Amino acid sequence: QVQLVESGGGLVQAGGSLRLSCAASGRTFSPSTILGWFRQAPGKERQFVAAITWNIGNTAYANSIKGRFTISGDNAKNTVYLQMNSLKPEDTAVYYCAAGWVSTIGTFTGGGVDYWGEGTLVTVSS
Repeated sequence: QVQLVESGGGLVQAGGSLRLSCAASGRTFSPSTILGWFRQAPGKERQFVAAITWNIGNTAYANSIKGRFTISGDNAKNTVYLQMNSLKPEDTAVYYCAAGWVSTIGTFTGGGVDYWGEGTLVTVSS
């Protein structure tokens, strides 16, 4: 069993920044481990935000946040981060950390998530 614990959400004004953290435990990470972030806004479906392959650090981003958000990982701490800059009101959502043991990020975003965190709320005021 894997535990994913998110932190760092909160209220921020448009144009501001937040950094989300996700501490993972309970299973050894391997070259096939992919960690990522999804978000769900009120009344909408959960959507992919960003992902990173644990072994070599390949990354992928949703078009809506590309250039504003950066995903990174700390192997020593088993922690993945999401740095969010130039936040917009439409970024308001519950952000979920996710982990999967799959071969590609495409597989991960297409239903290859094995574990989810509880979520952390990000609210961006205009």
